[in-house]
Amino acid sequence: MKSTGTWGDRLSYGLICIVLTFALLITLYPFVYVLSMSISDPIQVMNNTVWLFPKGFSLDTYKKVFADGEIWVAYGNTLFYTVAGTAINVVMTFLAAYPLSRRSFSGRKPLMIGIVVTMFFSGGLIPSFILINNLGLYDTRWALLLPGAVAAFNIIIARTFFQSIPESLFESAKIDGANDIGILFRIVLPLSKAILAVLTLFYAVGHWNNYFNAMLYLTNVKLQPVSLYLMKILIQNQDPTMQDMREALDRMLFSMQLKYTMIVITTLPIVCIYPFLQKYFVRGVMIGSLKE
Repeated sequence: MKSTGTWGDRLSYGLICIVLTFALLITLYPFVYVLSMSISDPIQVMNNTVWLFPKGFSLDTYKKVFADGEIWVAYGNTLFYTVAGTAINVVMTFLAAYPLSRRSFSGRKPLMIGIVVTMFFSGGLIPSFILINNLGLYDTRWALLLPGAVAAFNIIIARTFFQSIPESLFESAKIDGANDIGILFRIVLPLSKAILAVLTLFYAVGHWNNYFNAMLYLTNVKLQPVSLYLMKILIQNQDPTMQDMREALDRMLFSMQLKYTMIVITTLPIVCIYPFLQKYFVRGVMIGSLKE
């Protein structure tokens, strides 16, 4: 049996495998470390003796977090913001990017310049807060859904993808009597599954991790997402004013392990969903980065 490739090719292949394996281990280690810290004994966590595998297996932190009924309300809020916000974002981005990709739209260049400028210059935090308050969106669900409903970067990606669709398809559809609405929903939309999956993933991750805007615009506990709710639990358990030393020690142990539990709770759903969207994600980014 003849060996394939020269000695130099096999050496290069071996070195590439070693480098990629090392990169994989470096990438996976933080996830394993955080998971191990979240299910280890709090004493072991405090002593910083956990490096890879959990020590003194314990789910007490998870039990305490999920025993609180408000965590489920916060989780429901996060799911609502993620689903509703992503739907609004994708629809608005789709409807904004498609006209900007058509050569027949005479005002597309000035509009694109205006959109790109917003990527480098923002209105500022205080003006944005005043605007949200004056519009009556403060302390409502809309405060996390409408502001930033369209991201300039995502418009550019979607616009580039639409420009890659062959012009002959549009010409054939017009010859067959299709109008602009028919072309949009019968030709463009079926061809846009990849880029829609990419936009969905981008926006969904953004909404799921939206902590700062929730902290600014929401004071009602019943409207707050899970990230903000868990942060408040963490702050409450770091209160140094307690008199009982035993209670203070228990809270300190709980607070230390809660940081890792928060990471697992907030990232696990996205990690579970991503493998199902990975093929669309890679394909959409590649297609969206090329122009015919």
